[in-house]
Amino acid sequence: MAAIMMTNPNTLGLFEKEIPEIAKLVHACGALLYYDGANFNPILGVARPGDMGFDVMHINLHKTFSTPHGGGGPGDGPVGVRKGLEQFLPKPHVVKQDEEFVVENPTCNEAYSTEANHVGAYLGNFLVNVRAYTYLLTLGRDQVKKVGPLATLNANYIKESLKDDFELPIPTTCMHEFVFNGLRDKSTGVTTMDVAKRLLDYGYHAPTIYFPLLFHEALMIEPTENESKETMDSFIEVMHKIAQEAR
Repeated sequence: MAAIMMTNPNTLGLFEKEIPEIAKLVHACGALLYYDGANFNPILGVARPGDMGFDVMHINLHKTFSTPHGGGGPGDGPVGVRKGLEQFLPKPHVVKQDEEFVVENPTCNEAYSTEANHVGAYLGNFLVNVRAYTYLLTLGRDQVKKVGPLATLNANYIKESLKDDFELPIPTTCMHEFVFNGLRDKSTGVTTMDVAKRLLDYGYHAPTIYFPLLFHEALMIEPTENESKETMDSFIEVMHKIAQEAR
């Protein structure tokens, strides 16, 4: 078994347009293309990984469907597969019949062997599935389709508002997240770590720093779809203030 795992959009918040071509190359080698759901947020309700050529995917419930993560609560990663790979999934299966989803418990036979070819049991925190499901029901079909566009809009709003004070290595439209390379003015000696710690002083949980490793002073910002303009404006104001303090 061989496979390649990718996100789309990537860690810089850029949409990978070459995924279908990559899928063809992977499949030509007899391998599978696996979708890491870490960046599923901006395409939720807009695009389907399977249509891009992915064979398997997991959903990061904590990143797309509002559930706790890490110290805030154990996680769970639902897995979906393309047709033909169902026998490798643990039981029971959630399958679509007509317009409804039902739970199916396939019997063990030669095609579905607990010893030969699939994960034997469900492993995860069931309650985060309940929370994610509640989140989806609360939004409803029409609002779910707005999640991706709103997450993208919010990220670009913050990016454009801060790019004069913080270095933007890739000055293009992003998806749900983007990465600064620290303060634009490097002569002050103030680092991304300093900015993150100062954010804590102002009551903001610091975003991901020093990742990805492409930039020495990486500062990743990912507002998601839920933040109001007032909340984002407050964050932007604090970031500008920190930049001024550094001068």
